[in-house]
Amino acid sequence: MTRAIRIPLKRYFTSFFKKDLLAGLTVGVISLPLAMAFAIASGANPENGIYTTIIAACIVALFGGSKYQVAGPTGAFIPILLSIVLTYGYENLLIAGFLSGILLIIMGLFDMGSLIKFIPRSVTIGFTAGIAVNIFTGQIANFLGLTGLERHESFLATMEDILNHLNTINPYSTLTAVICLAIILITPRFLPKVPGSLLGLITSTVISSVFFPNDVTTIASAFGGIPGNLPHMRFPDFTLDKLQLLLQPALTIALLGAIESLLSAVVADGMTGTKHNSNKELMGQGLANMIIPLFGGIPATGAIARTATNIKSGAATRYSIVISALFVLVAMLVLAPYAGLIPLASMAPVLMIVAYNMSQHQAFVGILKVRTFSAGVLLITFFLTVLTNLTIAVEIGLLLAMVLFVKRMSQAMVVTQVIPDQEHNLVEVLDQDMPNSQDCSQISIYSIEGPLFFGAAQMFSESIMNTIHYDPKIVILRMSKVPLIDITGENHLRTIVETLQKKGTMVLVCGLNQQPEKKLKSTGLYKRIGAHHFFPHTNHAITYALENVNQSYCRNCQGDVFKQCVLVREQTS
Repeated sequence: MTRAIRIPLKRYFTSFFKKDLLAGLTVGVISLPLAMAFAIASGANPENGIYTTIIAACIVALFGGSKYQVAGPTGAFIPILLSIVLTYGYENLLIAGFLSGILLIIMGLFDMGSLIKFIPRSVTIGFTAGIAVNIFTGQIANFLGLTGLERHESFLATMEDILNHLNTINPYSTLTAVICLAIILITPRFLPKVPGSLLGLITSTVISSVFFPNDVTTIASAFGGIPGNLPHMRFPDFTLDKLQLLLQPALTIALLGAIESLLSAVVADGMTGTKHNSNKELMGQGLANMIIPLFGGIPATGAIARTATNIKSGAATRYSIVISALFVLVAMLVLAPYAGLIPLASMAPVLMIVAYNMSQHQAFVGILKVRTFSAGVLLITFFLTVLTNLTIAVEIGLLLAMVLFVKRMSQAMVVTQVIPDQEHNLVEVLDQDMPNSQDCSQISIYSIEGPLFFGAAQMFSESIMNTIHYDPKIVILRMSKVPLIDITGENHLRTIVETLQKKGTMVLVCGLNQQPEKKLKSTGLYKRIGAHHFFPHTNHAITYALENVNQSYCRNCQGDVFKQCVLVREQTS
């Protein structure tokens, strides 16, 4: 958990400022082109991405729960934001973003930061890979310089439109994009400390401006350039109808933002050995997303790549992120006229590389190779993200996550018919599979392990009833390893008890934990079984059982169950 540590100003400038300055400038250089690229791909103007980068970085750095988290516009948001812009318009995107901020704060206040961590990896990789496909295909038109296309929410409609307009390929745009892509790919090998995306943008922009200045679409020709001044604060036009209309998109933004930001914070923890505060991080992200729309910005979340860069560049405190935001602000004010010269074709490979990096293709293939239920969840989430939209994919993905969780928890439920073990009868009765030849017609003992809840209740009931091939006088249920019982589990247990009692079988329960005991008492099942039929240990239950069976019959049988039970009674007494 992060804690605010006050550093004397003099000590900060002598010990930490240089490290923060270097890290901040590095992150700022990377953030500037990405801010514009993400905003354009999301259906907004480039300056909206810059405003988002500045505001989100500062607020999350100062109020979030991670020391190194860099927030801003991210590739993961592109499909959902574009969908909202195309469906509801940009003004309503601002309202949805504001609502998502409120939802994030509520999540933090209600301690939901820890719950989001339990979303299965197959779900997160599924929709992350789907987002990557949508981002990549959405940039094909800019890469090739195609004209006459409309922006579509649907992947299939986008691909159809691209195929129908392949005859409009602009060779100058394609050449510009190829130059930028080549520089991005080779820069890490020869200049590892230089951001490849920035160098690619600058180089391809200079080449296109010198050799074919009027033959490619630029930021200036498409959006009218980037304003070189600060945005004005204004409140979106809120109405009750709009709030109801935009609640579902806002929830999608909030969930995706929470997952992305906490995942980024976990990555930062792994790189630095620190531990973030999940709920404080959600509230910091929420505050940022409430303020960003007031200045025309798009929703933001934690950015894994920029957070990792911040750490690798030697950041010492949160102020490195504030420095990066100030750098982006100054760059916007000073370089705005020149930024308008950047071709859209140069932006395309930047986003394509982002899409490739976020696809996690190796993890995707790794899950598929296992060929389990998780692989099915992965594919369903992936194809829903690609072929429908992210809102549906997130909702179905979370539903699948619940199903996957229930399935795994149900598999944790184990019911085993057992016999006492003579070597450890004083301490406990060890679980052993009991062959049918050793069945006792008077005493049956079952060891139950795992939570008895709705996902496992049916299996629990079948496991016990299917193994009773006779009507024993007494059934002992060892429940010391049952941590909880829900109402469905209690109902199945009640059915078993009532069925056995109708046949004249006595039910004894031993080792009952606090929560199950409270549940059974509240439903009346505790009273139905009988308070004197509950025991703290198995050997006490066995001793009681021997006092209530026909021992002469057992002596003639001389089965293993009876012999070991007698040993337990003798050792106990």
